[in-house]
Amino acid sequence: MNESIWTGRIDDAVNRTAFRYHQIVEAVDLQTAKDGCVIIGFECEEGVRRNKGRLGAAKAPDALRTGLANLPWRFGETARLFDVGNVACTGEELETAQQELGKTVGMLLSNGATPIILGGGHETLYGHYLGVREFLGPDASLGIVNIDAHFDLRPYDEQSSSGTMFRQILESDENASYFVAGIQRYGNTQELFDRAELLGVTYVHEDEMIPGQLENLMDLLDAFMDKHDAVMLTLCTDVLNAAFAPGVSAPSPFGIEPSTVRAIIRKVAGHTKTHSFDICEVNPALDENGKTVKLGAYFVNEAIAGFMKN
Repeated sequence: MNESIWTGRIDDAVNRTAFRYHQIVEAVDLQTAKDGCVIIGFECEEGVRRNKGRLGAAKAPDALRTGLANLPWRFGETARLFDVGNVACTGEELETAQQELGKTVGMLLSNGATPIILGGGHETLYGHYLGVREFLGPDASLGIVNIDAHFDLRPYDEQSSSGTMFRQILESDENASYFVAGIQRYGNTQELFDRAELLGVTYVHEDEMIPGQLENLMDLLDAFMDKHDAVMLTLCTDVLNAAFAPGVSAPSPFGIEPSTVRAIIRKVAGHTKTHSFDICEVNPALDENGKTVKLGAYFVNEAIAGFMKN
């Protein structure tokens, strides 16, 4: 364990009800991480570079850990949290890194653990998917819920990137379906909307996601999740209004509010069919007073709370 990351305030060294994340987390190897939430980082921004985005997301995994470290642990006397370290992308070897992340996620799921993946660019999602599909096998129906301003359905005939993952999945996996909440009407080309229709994507525009008026969205999510054998959840932080999350590759002036993202995470992570969560596109190099990192850490905590059924 990197003690410079997992440190923070100590209110009590013995009474577990006064503990914070840094007092709970256990640094272990993959074989030991069982029956709890498991943090794994993906130090990668090669997909962002290929997609001509602003770099810096590779530094997010450890930054998010720092943001989590001092949060109170509210999940009972027996709940456990593990950290198995980072998978790193070497040079431009994105596909190799995604395969490695997939193997790690698949092993964690096979051990009965719940992967909590800290990206990285949104190319993290494809490695996450590979692990979930490996665990489920080819025949299980998989619902992928994405909170994002963008479809990420770009062509990948020349190379994959942080903008191609869902098209890669949908064109190769007939048992995968895709739901995305937060789509910007003017942040995606008409070709991408047409591609989404062609691939059967379910999507909700950002201006249809008004805080306090989310009943329709929640009903759509319930219907989507209920019809699949398994669900995975991914958050691209560029879905948020740039006032709340300036530290991302592609800020969204008309993005959604944190309370809306929080509600979606609570809904999806709390569903019995949801196996895992990733957060992507936090960029500490572009952050303002650490606000995006802190918000991202709070979202990770919400996901863990959902999986812990708190």
